Amino acid sequence: MFVMHTDRENAFESVYNLMQQAFPPTERRNREAQYALLQNPHYSYRILQTESGDFLGFLAVWDFGEFRFAEHFAVNEASRGKGVGANALRKWIEESSTPVVLEVEPPETEMAQRRIGFYKRVGFQLNSFSYIQPSMQPDQPAIPLQIMSWPNEISEEQFEPWKQTIYREVYGTLCK
Repeated sequence: MFVMHTDRENAFESVYNLMQQAFPPTERRNREAQYALLQNPHYSYRILQTESGDFLGFLAVWDFGEFRFAEHFAVNEASRGKGVGANALRKWIEESSTPVVLEVEPPETEMAQRRIGFYKRVGFQLNSFSYIQPSMQPDQPAIPLQIMSWPNEISEEQFEPWKQTIYREVYGTLCK
């Protein structure tokens, strides 16, 4: 069993340490930039922990009113494969009927295919259009990814205004 809470300040070190383990530098901010997000009203964490308070993982999300964006999601290695991640993601999705989007690697590797399969089992749809994630750090490249959406598949035209918001608010850049 696990619980989710949003005590961002106290959980920052646990979240950032797991983020460093789970995501390559191209897919995360440096510590200072990540910590600064705690002041952004659109950004929040959902902390996954046992009822006794043991840290299991986190879901870092943005709520823009019209849609929600799941930016980072990780479960510690000891808790993987036990339903913790799927249950946490479903619980967050069910908090609102607002559509959700997230970025995934194209299904070119076994690991990417497994991640896409995980999100599909939770109810996400893999959209067919291409997408470029802007650089998360000045010395890192942009990354070709794809967008998954919940509850329905969306077109590139439907996604375009959301992409503008994500680029501006999440990555601090403008769409090209």
